[in-house]
Amino acid sequence: MVTTSTDETVAHAGDNKAVSTEQGVPAAVRLVPVVLAGGAGSRLWPMSREQYPKQLIDVLGSESLLQATVQRMKGFNAQGRLVSTPIVVCGNEHRFVTSEQLRERGVEARIVVEPARRDTAPALTLAATTACADGEDAIVLVMPADHAIVDVAAFQAAIALAAQHAERGAIVALGVPPTRADTGFGYIKLGDEISGEAHRIERFVEKPAAEIAAQYVASGEYWWNSGIFVLRASVWLATLKRLQPAMYDACLQAQAQGYSDASFFRPGADAFSSSPADSIDYAVMEHLGSQQGIAEGVVVPLSAGWSDLGSWDAVWDALEKDADGNACRGRVVFEGATSSFAHSEKRLIACVGVTNVVVVETDDAVLVADRSRVQEVKIVVSRMRALQAPEAEVHRKVRRPWGYYDSVDHGERFQVKRIVVNPGGRLSLQRHHHRAEHWIVVSGTALVTRGDEEFLLSENQSTFIPLGVTHRLENPGKLPLELIEVQSGSYLGEDDIVRFDDTYGRA
Repeated sequence: MVTTSTDETVAHAGDNKAVSTEQGVPAAVRLVPVVLAGGAGSRLWPMSREQYPKQLIDVLGSESLLQATVQRMKGFNAQGRLVSTPIVVCGNEHRFVTSEQLRERGVEARIVVEPARRDTAPALTLAATTACADGEDAIVLVMPADHAIVDVAAFQAAIALAAQHAERGAIVALGVPPTRADTGFGYIKLGDEISGEAHRIERFVEKPAAEIAAQYVASGEYWWNSGIFVLRASVWLATLKRLQPAMYDACLQAQAQGYSDASFFRPGADAFSSSPADSIDYAVMEHLGSQQGIAEGVVVPLSAGWSDLGSWDAVWDALEKDADGNACRGRVVFEGATSSFAHSEKRLIACVGVTNVVVVETDDAVLVADRSRVQEVKIVVSRMRALQAPEAEVHRKVRRPWGYYDSVDHGERFQVKRIVVNPGGRLSLQRHHHRAEHWIVVSGTALVTRGDEEFLLSENQSTFIPLGVTHRLENPGKLPLELIEVQSGSYLGEDDIVRFDDTYGRA
């Protein structure tokens, strides 16, 4: 990836105001989707965990929220505006799963890996500098990776309108005309109407109390803030430089110090970590119109069945329901239940005579909650973290860049795992201080390194890895390798790994 100095990035970004067609007629400025995929989403526990967060789960259908988001602009060509390769900003711990999910959907993207969590404003700044790195000033479409859109055509129409205002230098927010007085969203007060249903932004309002929210909805002067924005990359950078100079300097320095690592771009860690943490709303949007010399704020309506899926109640609201108002996924039976939601990963859930209840079952945890109190799930997760409960951080099934493992059983001095290695996958060359391992191949072919030995194992064959012996597992075949690993020893934690070599650059 090509980078420029901080001054060059902004100075040259606006030089190319339009792309020329083959006939020499100026075409509309290209559009770059930017997907912010660095969140945790603890309100959707137990499906969403710290190591496998909300945007990576298939909470509504057969694809994850991230996969649905990156495909949302497919087929878009309003006013001849080209859609460029998307930029996805994610955390270091999620980079391999993010890359794999994009590959599954055939999506080519530029993945920018955040060295640390600094909220959405620094994440957008990394994306904006990436979009400007080739010297062209693109229009950036900023989308959280964990939202749902029912009507994609209506969404694209709203983006087309927003892009017209962004092209002339406005920072555009997509506002959702409210259907109820919801205290879970921020609100945008509408200013003067400009054109095509767009309004100037008078002000942003953070999540209000119930009585105030009801007044907003009744007035017809407020829309929900969707968290989706459309703007020129150079306009964002110039506005941020004016309003948040410390953040601007830190992010552009991180970009300049960054480097490519396989399919990822990794900004400079020390510089990025020095950036203040702040959201797009607080850092920039709430200041629009309050100071001279900064961009105009515009809001465009989004009537496309939008939901931020911020709680299990929002998931229930987004799903199809039966005659009694119940929604479910997986193996669920309702009997005399009303207005309830149940999600089963494997086991059968039977809901009898309950009202307004949420039940979510996973391999290692079950949530039962009143639908009116699902926002408190976040508090429960915080308590679990304080108790160092592993269920707050990881699933029983843990993804790795080479595949995944599932902890089937464990006791005081043993643990049983089901391990699946993708074709071509390769675990690190490693050893353990406190455990020995038995490997039994269920299907596929394993290439095993054990000390100075290297040998193949096929179905129904096994081997033993003594404590302290250097070893590695690889899948040289074209089909997934599945095996059962039985660990025994005095300590079986995942941190008992000394890596000597790793294909995926892990420490």
